[in-house]
Amino acid sequence: MAILLIRHGETAGNRNRIIQVPETPLSEDGLVQAARLGRRLADAPIAEIWSSHLMRAHQTAQAIERTTRAPLALHPELEERNFGLLRGTPYAELRVDPFVPHYDPPGGEGWDAFHERVDRMWARVERHWLERYADRGDAVHLAVVSHGLFLRSLLERRLLSKEQLERYGDGEGKITISNTALTVVAPRAGTAGSGSAGSGAPGADAHCVELVACTAHLESEPEVLAPV
Repeated sequence: MAILLIRHGETAGNRNRIIQVPETPLSEDGLVQAARLGRRLADAPIAEIWSSHLMRAHQTAQAIERTTRAPLALHPELEERNFGLLRGTPYAELRVDPFVPHYDPPGGEGWDAFHERVDRMWARVERHWLERYADRGDAVHLAVVSHGLFLRSLLERRLLSKEQLERYGDGEGKITISNTALTVVAPRAGTAGSGSAGSGAPGADAHCVELVACTAHLESEPEVLAPV
């Protein structure tokens, strides 16, 4: 049993290097990517799908919903960092690097507020998973569809070990999460459900990352498989 962390498929904004507006849909290639991911997860025991409400994530989640028949719910706090007035601007036209530490985009979300939201939503995801599924004897997965910066914030700050950051990172601990990349967060042996549902960080240290940003389904047509 595991929490499956998934980035949405490609959009024109991804392809053309534009800071995306909320209503950006998947590109034609992104729809193909999402369909391939859906086929990869067709037999995975996914009990629920949680998705960002932004169109690109919702469309990706729908591709998983079609193959797994799992119920899908939208959660706005899974959305990408809000870049405010910078949204819709090509990267080449920016006068500032919006990814530098301590930069707050005008009308948008500063890094501190963004990381706090990521942590708050992860606590909610983990609490739900522990309360609903940790004590079940059968394998059950919760799929979570979000965005690149959201997942990087979660993985780099909260979930990956130092060794994993060195293995998967770029030398500065930055992880590349490609479109429809799949990450599997599973319980450590003997610790499932060890966190208190009423604590600030339920299940802290109770999970390990078993698969990081995998896009095998894009490299070749995969057999239908369950990732864990």
